[in-house]
Formats: sequence, C-alpha cells, structure tokens
Amino acid sequence: MTDSVMRAREMLDAWRERGDARVDGMSGRIIEALTQRAACHEGAARRVLDERLAALLDAQEAADEPAAVTQDTANTPFAALLDELKQRSQARRAPAEYLDALRAVWTSVSAEKRLRESLAQVPKNAGPLNSSSLVHRSLALMGEVSPDYLQHFLGYVDALSWMDALTLVSAPVKETPRAASQKKTARGKAR
Repeated sequence: MTDSVMRAREMLDAWRERGDARVDGMSGRIIEALTQRAACHEGAARRVLDERLAALLDAQEAADEPAAVTQDTANTPFAALLDELKQRSQARRAPAEYLDALRAVWTSVSAEKRLRESLAQVPKNAGPLNSSSLVHRSLALMGEVSPDYLQHFLGYVDALSWMDALTLVSAPVKETPRAASQKKTARGKAR
C-alpha cells in the first residue's frame, strides 16, 4: 500500500470520526474512488493514480489549515463575518432534516384542510347516498384508520386534478352539436 493510499484512508477515517460532511460530499467520494482504483492497479497506471490522489490530499489538507491571520486583518468586519459564518455552519442542522420536518407538517396541514373542504361541500340535509357526503365520510374514515395513506391519497388526487386542469386548458374547443344545429336554423330563417 502506497503512502497516498494510506494518507487517503486516514483522512477519510478522520472525517468520519469528526462527522465532517465532506465524507459524503464530492471531494470525499472522489478521494475514496481514487483510493479504490489505485489499490487495483500496478505500474504506470498506479503511479498516475497515486499522483492524482496525492494532489487531492494536499489540496484538502491545505483547505483544512487555518489561514494565517495578521494583526491588521484580525479585527476587521470581514474577519468577524467569517468567524460568525464558521460558527453558524458548524452549529446548523442538516437541510434535509428541516425539509423532512417541513414536508411532514405541510402534508398534515394539507390533509386537514382537505377534510374541512370536503365537509363544506356536504349539503345540510344530505341523504346517506349523497356523493358529497360519501366522499367526506370516506376521507374522514381513511384519516382515522391510516393518516399516512390519506396524505398519500390526497397527494395523488391533487396530481390528477392538476393534470386534468392542464388538459382542459390545452384542449382545443370543439363546436357542440347544439351550436351547429342553431347555425342551420339561422340559415333556414334567412332564406
């Protein structure tokens, strides 16, 4: 095993231990792929891969080293901004977690809104076979039995209604038979 392969594995292990996001980022994946590829080759191909891997590792180590701060730049607003940004980036949660939480809240609120809308469509004196009443009762029962399925179902219905509205807008307007017969009678009266 060459020095660059060992260095790469040590760097990746250190990143994993620290929970550094670069392990799953592009640079981590490239380093890992080059490490695996270099381990499979010998000779000139191995030397080329080792050189590329060493260059990548040097660039990553240079990025990890803190920049030398002179007394002139230490107290500038720019330095304060950089420090604040570093602190925020280290303390923030992963965006995917926020997105998942937001999506869960949104689907729950959307499902409740749809149930209220379906209840508003039901007439006061609706019979047991009234279609609006049946739709509302089935949605309410679905929400009680399986709220996740209700949210999935309502998303599906939203997609279908969006596609229906899209096809209605793009569909050409056809002449109805009634309009055609009215034209014929208008011609007959004119004669």
